[in-house]
Amino acid sequence: MSSSNRLRVAGWVLSTLVAVFLIFASAMGKFTEWEGKTEMFAHMGWTEKVLFNVGILEVAITILFLIPRTSFLGAILLTAYLGGAVGVHVRIEEPSFFPVVLGVIVWVALGLRQPVIFRLAFGSPLTNPTAGSTSSAN
Repeated sequence: MSSSNRLRVAGWVLSTLVAVFLIFASAMGKFTEWEGKTEMFAHMGWTEKVLFNVGILEVAITILFLIPRTSFLGAILLTAYLGGAVGVHVRIEEPSFFPVVLGVIVWVALGLRQPVIFRLAFGSPLTNPTAGSTSSAN
C-alpha cells in the first residue's frame, strides 16, 4: 500500500470516528429520552424541540461530510456547527475546547482524504497542466 493510500485510509478512519461521535453520541442524545435531559438543555438555553431539530441538522451535515462529492461543504458546515457549540459552552461558562479540537480533526481528516485541502491551506502551489503554455494576445 502506497503512502498516499495509507493517508487516505487514515483520513477515512478519522472521518468515520468523527461521524460516529456526532451521530451516535451527540445527535442521539438529542433524539432519545434520558434523565436530566430537560434540565440540561434548559441550562444551555434550549428547548427539547429545538435541540431535536439541531440533532437532525447535525446528522445531515455529518452525512454531507462523509460523501466525497460534498465533503468540503460538509466540513465548512461542521465547522460552523461546532462554532455554535463553542458559543453555547462559553455562554454557560463550561469548557469549550472539545468542539474546537473536533473541528480541527474534521479538517485534518478531510485533508488526509483529499490532499488538495492541505495544499490550499498551507499555500503549496497546485499543479496546473496548462500553466506551461502561454498565449500571446497581440
